[in-house]
Amino acid sequence: MTIVITPVVASLLALLYVFLSIRVIGARRTERISLGDRGNDLMLRRMRVHSNFAEYTPFALLLLLMLELLGGAHWLLYGLGLFLLVGRSVHAYGVSSEPEPMAFRVTGMLLTFTVIGVAALANLVLALDTLMTVGRIG
Repeated sequence: MTIVITPVVASLLALLYVFLSIRVIGARRTERISLGDRGNDLMLRRMRVHSNFAEYTPFALLLLLMLELLGGAHWLLYGLGLFLLVGRSVHAYGVSSEPEPMAFRVTGMLLTFTVIGVAALANLVLALDTLMTVGRIG
């Protein structure tokens, strides 16, 4: 089985992660802050966008990869990958903006949670079906 959908999604998200990292580095240089945020709102906002991305994205990608390895439907993988890309992008934009447009932040998190929830359920269904098919359960 060749894995092709998850690597494309992961690569696009990795590019977004690099972009967010460069923004943190740029703020550190501009504001002359080497560690922490020193109470600087710009620094804190950029750090949180970067951190939030790093907190949610790997787990969602892991679920997508497992789903692809279990033979999940390509349409589902493409849809979840698109939702994750849009969700993480919209969330990053929303949290980065001042004043913060809450609709972008909420939409981004809803899309991300949808990906995690749907992928988790799909993985459970496929894994249990596989276990029952090969006679390891029941």
